[in-house]
Amino acid sequence: MNAATPLDIITADSLAPLRHGFFGRAGGASSGVFAGLNCGPGSSDQHEAVRINRARVAREMGVAPEALIGLYQIHSADVVKVTAPGGEPARADALVTNRPGLALTILTADCQPVLFADAEAQVIGAAHAGWKGALAGVLDATIDAMVDLGARRDRIRAVIGPTISQRCYEVGPEMLDAFLAEDPEAARHFAQGQGDRLLFDLPGFGLRRLRAAGIASAEWTRHCTYSDPARFFSYRRATHAREADYGRLIAAIRL
Repeated sequence: MNAATPLDIITADSLAPLRHGFFGRAGGASSGVFAGLNCGPGSSDQHEAVRINRARVAREMGVAPEALIGLYQIHSADVVKVTAPGGEPARADALVTNRPGLALTILTADCQPVLFADAEAQVIGAAHAGWKGALAGVLDATIDAMVDLGARRDRIRAVIGPTISQRCYEVGPEMLDAFLAEDPEAARHFAQGQGDRLLFDLPGFGLRRLRAAGIASAEWTRHCTYSDPARFFSYRRATHAREADYGRLIAAIRL
């Protein structure tokens, strides 16, 4: 993969006409285990390659590179209201804004990237929802923050992008215990695996939380990061392959 390769951008009709995209790994300047569009400045990739990759994303989103607003993601339910570009990334896992010209971005490599929009109110959001953040309520908190900016719950549309699917997400019984302690209905998202192992449906859990929040629509693009190495980066796949690091996918939305 090289800079001449077209970018792979997954979009959703429900978020139209707002410019948005879940970017695959195709294109970009990175090589080796990061080959393609690694947009993670926290990775051990060459800084210049990441800068070039993020500039390509900014160009696709129609903003300057500094208007790609991201976070120092910490697997929390914390949400930041963005009013202007610049400054150090906040330690949080979701962003919302009603300011035109800013592209809200999330980095993932198996966790759920979730984009939100109330196009009529001109309010958008983006959330990083791994199992910890999803269980802690980051999706609900993002919706609440959008409502604070003038969105209407029954107009908000949410889309989960490429994430790890249930058949590839093996976990231990202690994770089921953690979910049941917070959400008695969560058992439906766990299936029996080998021995005491379980298979967790992360996007299924995310969809249930989104729909329970009473928004207009919630969907998953149905792309699995783990099972498609040519198209997506995956933390778990890299771990299983004993690779030293892994690339980060980017999702973005702007007014």
